[in-house]
Amino acid sequence: MFTTGQLIFGILFFIAFIIAITLQYRKDIKIRKTHYKGAIWILIAFIGFIGMIAAVKFIFM
Repeated sequence: MFTTGQLIFGILFFIAFIIAITLQYRKDIKIRKTHYKGAIWILIAFIGFIGMIAAVKFIFM
């Protein structure tokens, strides 16, 4: 298994990673609102396309 030092390092790294990701998310929120305005529609279309492929697979198999 892991030594005590490895577990402490892993936990501290995880906490630091979450803090860094949160800070970057807050910093980039203005940029994302202006540059990626219609991105939600692309996500919806992609999920719909994957759903159609799955439906066709289950209908014809």
